[in-house]
Amino acid sequence: MKTLFVSFLLLLLASPAFSQHKAIKVKKWGKGSPVLFLPGFTTPGSIWNETVSNLKDGKQAHTVSYAGFNGIAPIDTPWYPAIKAQLIEYIRKERLTDITIIGHSMGGNLAIDIAAALPDRISKLILVDAIPCMRELMMPGVTATVIQYNSPYNKQVLQMKDEAFQQMAVMMATNMTIRKNYVDTLTRWIKEADRNTYVYGYTDLLKLDLRDILADVTAETLILGASFPSAEIARGTFEKQYTNLKTKTIKMATDSKHFIMLDQPQWFYEQVNAFLD
Repeated sequence: MKTLFVSFLLLLLASPAFSQHKAIKVKKWGKGSPVLFLPGFTTPGSIWNETVSNLKDGKQAHTVSYAGFNGIAPIDTPWYPAIKAQLIEYIRKERLTDITIIGHSMGGNLAIDIAAALPDRISKLILVDAIPCMRELMMPGVTATVIQYNSPYNKQVLQMKDEAFQQMAVMMATNMTIRKNYVDTLTRWIKEADRNTYVYGYTDLLKLDLRDILADVTAETLILGASFPSAEIARGTFEKQYTNLKTKTIKMATDSKHFIMLDQPQWFYEQVNAFLD
C-alpha cells in the first residue's frame, strides 16, 4: 500500500510535465531540399497548402502550425520564445541542412531569428510582408519596456464579449486581404484562437525588434511586400527596416494587402519558384 501511495504521489507531482503541450505542430510533405513554411499570427499551417502544391519538384515541405491556434492546445507564456526554441530543436532533430524558410508576417520574424541562430543550416529566406520591428511601424519611438503584458488594453481584450471580438476580427481581416471571399476565413482563424495566446502572443510581437540581428543573417533573402497602402510607402518601410540585412532583394506585389499568397497567388508562386531555382 505504501508503494502504491508513493507511486500515486509521484504521478501527481509529474503531471504538469505530461500536460504541457508542444509549441509547434509540423506536417512533412514530399522529398528533396527542405523548405520550412512558417505562417503568420493566428494562421494555420494549411495556409501554405496551395503554395506547396505549386512548388517545383525536388522539395520537401515542412508546414508549421503554432500552439494556441488552429485547434492546437495553448502553451504557457512567454509564447514566441517557445515557438522559436522548438523550431530550432525541430531543425536539429530532423538534421535539416541547406534549408529555405518561407515566412509570412510573424513567420518572417521567426525565419530571421532562426537564420541568425543557425547560419550554417539556413541558405535562403523568403519573407512575405514581414517587418523586423512591428512596434516601430505601429508606434514610432515607443520602446519595448513600455509594452506591458498586464496592460489595460490586454485586460480589455481578454474580457471582451464574443460579439465585440467578432467585430474586431472582421475589421482586422478586411484590412489584410483584398479578396472578400477570404475575409470570413481570416476572421474565423482569429476567433478560434486561444484568447490568452492571442493577447499575450501579440504582446510578444510588439516587444520584438530584430533589426540588429539582421547583420547575423547570411542567407540569401527575398522580401515580398504588399503594395498597401501604396507600393512606394511600403517599399520605403522595408528598405529602412532591413538596412542591416546584407544580401536581399525586395519585390512588391501589386494590388495586394497583407496576405500576398491569397491576393496574388500566381505572382507569388512564380517568385517563390524562381528564387528557389
